[in-house]
Order: sequence, then C-alpha cells, then structure tokens
Amino acid sequence: MASVHESLYFNPMMTNGVVHANVFGIKDWVSPYKISVLALLYEMSASKVSLPERRRLNKLILPLQQGPDLTLGQFLKMVEECCPQTALHEMANGELKDMEYFFSTLSTHPSFDTEAYKTSVVGLFMRHMLLAYNKLSFSQVYKLYKSLQQYYHSHYAKPTDGQVSLPVLVADDSDMDLTSIEDTVGDRMDKEELDTPLHESELRNDNTPSRGPLSQKQAEYFLARQAYLLKNDENKALKPAALQEELNNMLKFNPDFAEAVSPSVLRQPARDVQHYLNYLNSLRVQDIFLSAHSLLHCFDRLILSGNEGKSNGDEGYGRSLRYAALNLASLHCRFGHYQQADLALQEAIRMAQESNDHVCLQHCLSWLYTLEQMRGSDSTVLTEDSVKMAAHFCLPYLASLGIQSLVQQGATQGKSAHKLMDALKDTDILHWKHSLSELIEISLAQTTSIWRMYGKSTMALQQAQLLLNMSSLEPVNFSVQQNNTEAFAVALCHLAELHAEQGLYSAVSEILQHLKEQFPPHTQHAKLWMLCDLKIQFERHMNEGKYHLAEPLVTAISALNKSEGLYRKAQVLKALNRSTEAYDVLQRLQARCEKTKSTEVVIRVMLSTAELHWESSGFSTALPLLLQALALARQHHLQALASETILHLAFTQLMLGVPEQALSVLHEAIEPVLAHGAVMDKGRALMLTARCQMAVAGFKSNGQGQADVRLAVLAVDTLKEAASYFSRLSCKERLRDVHYLLAQLHHSLGQTALRNKSAMLFRLLDQELQSPAPPVSMRL
Repeated sequence: MASVHESLYFNPMMTNGVVHANVFGIKDWVSPYKISVLALLYEMSASKVSLPERRRLNKLILPLQQGPDLTLGQFLKMVEECCPQTALHEMANGELKDMEYFFSTLSTHPSFDTEAYKTSVVGLFMRHMLLAYNKLSFSQVYKLYKSLQQYYHSHYAKPTDGQVSLPVLVADDSDMDLTSIEDTVGDRMDKEELDTPLHESELRNDNTPSRGPLSQKQAEYFLARQAYLLKNDENKALKPAALQEELNNMLKFNPDFAEAVSPSVLRQPARDVQHYLNYLNSLRVQDIFLSAHSLLHCFDRLILSGNEGKSNGDEGYGRSLRYAALNLASLHCRFGHYQQADLALQEAIRMAQESNDHVCLQHCLSWLYTLEQMRGSDSTVLTEDSVKMAAHFCLPYLASLGIQSLVQQGATQGKSAHKLMDALKDTDILHWKHSLSELIEISLAQTTSIWRMYGKSTMALQQAQLLLNMSSLEPVNFSVQQNNTEAFAVALCHLAELHAEQGLYSAVSEILQHLKEQFPPHTQHAKLWMLCDLKIQFERHMNEGKYHLAEPLVTAISALNKSEGLYRKAQVLKALNRSTEAYDVLQRLQARCEKTKSTEVVIRVMLSTAELHWESSGFSTALPLLLQALALARQHHLQALASETILHLAFTQLMLGVPEQALSVLHEAIEPVLAHGAVMDKGRALMLTARCQMAVAGFKSNGQGQADVRLAVLAVDTLKEAASYFSRLSCKERLRDVHYLLAQLHHSLGQTALRNKSAMLFRLLDQELQSPAPPVSMRL
C-alpha cells in the first residue's frame, strides 16, 4: 500500500530534522506525519483488516495529504470510521506488551523491505522512530505508554455536569522527543499530573478551524474551501464571526501570505485571497464599509509592487484594476447605491476599452443593463446588444444571461407567451451543450415564475419539481450539494405558496422548515423565504378572519417589499371598514406601481378599489375600473388575474340586476378558476355562481314568489361544494354566509329539517365569531 501512494507521502514540512512522539497522537495537532502514521497503522493491522476496510483506508490518504492539519479527535474519527481495529487502538486500549509487540514486529514486517523501502519517506520515518524507541530505558517506555493511553482516552472523556474533566497532557515537541535519552518525560508528568490545564483545543468543537500556524499550502486550501462554500453552500461555511477570527489568525501567523487563486463570484482572478474572502464574509452581514475596504485590498498589493505587467496590458495589475472596478460596481448594485455603481462601471468600461479587453467589456455591458433594470428603466436595447456581442465573442454564459433577462422583461411587458417559451427552450439547448448547470437551474426557476404569473399552477408545480429533482452538472467539492442556490430558493417558495393556496399548511410548514435550514437568516437568499412565509401567514389570518393577527405582519412585509406591504395594509384597512384610509393607501400604491411598471400589482389595486366602491353601493362606478383591469390582464396574458376580474364583473352585474348576464360571464371564468385557482378563489366562484342561479330562478329572500325548483336545487349543490372549500381553509365568515343562503334555499323548497340544520350551523358560527355578519349581498 505504501508504494502505491509513495508520491503522496512527500511533504517539505516533514523534513524538519526531528521526529517526535506526536506521531502517536501525543500532541493535539496531528502533524504532517499523519500520512506516514496512517500507512504504518495500515501495515501493522493488515492481517486483521478486511478488504473493504483496506480500501477505505487507501481512500483516506489523499484527503489527509491535501487537507490541513487535524485535531486528534478529527483524526481518530476519520480513521475509526474506515477501520475501528487499528494498531493505535490496540495499543491505547491494551497493555504494555501490545506496544512492545508493535515495535518488535515493525522492524520485521514483510512489507518493510518491499513496499515501504528504506530510502522512501515512510521508510526513513519508520527507521527514525525505531532508533529513537530503542534508545529509551524501561521507565521511559512505560512513561510513553501511559502518556499515550492518557492522551488517547482524553478525547473520549466527557465531564458530567458540575465535574471537571480528566487532566489532559499538555506536551510540546520537546516533551516527547524520542531522540532524547534522558528520563525527563516521566519527571515532567509527575509534576504536572496533579495540576494540568486543559489544552485549548479541547475546549473547542472538532468542527472549529485550526488556530495554529498553517503552511502556505494549508492556508491556500482553507481559503479556497471557504470561498467555494460561500459561493455554493453558505450554510456549510464557517459563521461570519468565526471566519473573521480565523482570517485574522491566519494573517497573524502568515503576514506575507498571498496566493493568486480565483474563487471569484464573477469568475475573475483575485490576487489576495484573504482579503477577497474577507470581502465575501462582509457581504454576508451587509457590512458595506468593510466589504468595500476588503475588496479594494484584493488588488492594491499587486498595484503597489508594479512588477507584473503594464497597467493597460492584458495581464498584470491593469487587468486587476479593471475587474476591481467591475467588482466594486457589483458591490454598490447589491447595496442599492446606483450612482456609485454607475461611476465604478464607467471606470471599468474606460479601462477595458483602453486595453481592448472585449471579455471585460461584455461583463461591463451585462452589468450596465442590469443596473438600468434596477433603476426601473427600459434596458431592452442594451440587453439585445449584449446578447449579440456575447454570441460574437463566443461567451455563451453572458449570452444566455442576456436572453433570460430579455425573457423576464418580455414577461412583464406582455409579450406573447409562446415566444418567451421558445426563447427559453433555445437557451436550454445552449445550457446543456455547454454544461451550464447554474443557468439550467435559473431557467427552470424562471419558467416556474412565468407559469405562476400566467396563472397556470399545474405547469408551475411541474417545473418546480423538475428543478428540485434535477441532478446538478456542477463538480461537487467539499461535500457540497448544489441545492442552495437562488433558483432552488425561488422554486421552494413557489411550492410553499402553491400548497398554501390549496390549504395544505402542514406541507407548507415542512417546506419552510427546509428553507430555514438550507438558507439561514444571515444568508443572502433568506429574504425570499422570509417574505414568502409572511405572505402565507397573512393570507391565512385574513381567510380565517383574524385581522388582529394579520395587521402586525404588514410592517414586516413592508420591510422586505414596500409594494407588497402597502397592498396588504390596504387589505387590512378595508377588512376593518376603514375605507377612506384604505383608498388613500391604494392610490399611493397605484402611482408607485405604474412608475415601476408592476402590472400585476396595478391590476390587484384596481380590483381592491372596485371593492371599495361596492361598499358605498357604487357598482356603476366600479365597472370602468374592472373593464380596464380586464383589458390589462388579457394584454399581459395574466389568466389568473383575468379570471378574478371576471368574477368581480359578474358580481357587479348581479348587483346591478342582470343575473342572467352575470351567469353567462361566470361560465367563461369558472373553468380556469377550478383548474388552477386557489381554494379560496374556487369557493368564492362557486358561491357567486349559486347566488346568480338563485337570482335567475326568481328566488327572493322574503320567501315570496315562485322560484325555479331546478335552479334552486342546483344552487344548493353548488353552495355545498363551496362550503367544502371554505372548510378546508377554516374560513368561518364565508361558511356563515353559505349556511345562511342554504337555510333560505331549504326554506323555499319546503325542506324543514335541512333548513333547521343550516340555521343551527349559522347560529353556532355567528356566536363563535362574535362579530356582526356583513350583508351577504355586499361582498364577493
């Protein structure tokens, strides 16, 4: 086994001239000899190790060689997971003769002369250890054995409450130097045995990063790992405070360390990885000052040296300057500083043009149209130019991003649905051709959002499930699963809202719990599920008539999305019969949304304003608003909003005394509502249909006149179906209205028992709600 991995054993740090007993785990930090130790344990345990365990030990060599130094606990955990019965385990849990047997068989082991040959690193290590061991006296051997046992078992010793853990040997390299022939180890142990402080690492969790000095290779590994985790799985990276402490500790022990690796979010090189990682870490806590300071320090070291190229060349600090300005522009965009972002972007464009850097210019152009979109301007022309130039310079990533941006703009501007889907299909071909996994996820999430916007909940559900069950094409490193990107967060939020619309709140809680675990509150995508959770809670409280619980959520929603907060504030005010205040809020919201071109919110504002007109019996004044909202919804292919608008029109016509026309209009909207609508919308549509049927049948609330029995019976069935939907949402106010209408219908049909039952249910609900029932005829 040693010969197979011989090339992995060499490490310049091994040649420090002294071999200590920390190879047995005496020192808390497992030294660079850990590979040789593992090989040695394998060789001495080969006769007792099964073939699967041997394979697991072989696979363990590479991560141990490439990774940083481990604590004793981490090292033992990794080894014992592969093979519990190792020579180290037998020595620490056995007797002195087991350690003597280990050293006696070490020199005569068959593989020592064959695989681990004498001049190899492993061979030299084993020979040096044997020579040092043979110099020990019997008392020194006994002290070594006892210290090995004490240190090995200290890892497993867990003090109970109110007790102090067993003393742990604190040994530096000189404490257990096997090259020393003096019996100093035992004397020191005797003096320190009574009062030995805990080693610092024993007070830390095994997952806490190392606090000792790291080699350049180990520091590079740590930095690359944390940068990768911050980009791909922020939840698995160190906490912001812990990472900052580790970076400061690294700078303390390695003040001159600077490597040129590229863990950049913009796929561009960063010269000082420590400062770049500090920049990423500062972004997590929204620290604008420290993030900008660290980002600038990523590039100033090379600029000050001035020895790696010309300022306007393709390489050297000129390239770093261009991408420094570009990164700075993206930083200001993230914090909403559009003017500063524009200045940094113009500087990056100027330097890219001077150096004729077409790739940098394309990145600048993509950020330019992104900045225009954030400002609320029309950036269609800029985006189209970006796509053309990216295709010309064979930059599929930027070209695809541009097309997806055009699709998003087209969806909000009312472009034909089939054209948008064709464009997404073409980009998907490009993604699979170039294995652009990240853009495949974005495309699926975008398709989910578009289907939801169009009101096709079944198609949206299908696309979200497709994304969640897709195997990522990204190379998975550091045990990172590619399911924590913004696209996955968007898809899961859509799933939560779709389940909430159907009244499946247990499934919603499970989805939100997964979102909270996958995207903790300090991560950048946490705002998505926070807003989703608040909206679901708000809608649930409003459906149940608990307005006192819905009102406090308005402030939290406004903090995450101003428009959504204003809309829900108007809903609460309207429910509390504060119509004048609700109207003022709606007018302010409509002006805001017309400026930002938020068509969906504009239509919802029109519908809410029409409902306010109903309360003052202004049904005729509500018609122009509803017709305008219907035209806008159809123009932008918003079927769900169009169906809701038709329900409002039908209700208005019913109130104006033309139930036949209202029933005819309802037939146009009832099918998409039942197929794709929320449970509340289905119940409202069926209840409105029953009321239209009652009006067409000639039914009167005072019981006078002859009603059409066939339509009356049909209305009873429709109301019962509506009641099933309202029951699913615990919407007691609506259920009270349903039972009121059922009691009247059963009375007109002469069904006394059913009438009494409906009247009793109405009475129970009315007593439970303890609020006056609004007129059934005054709301949809």
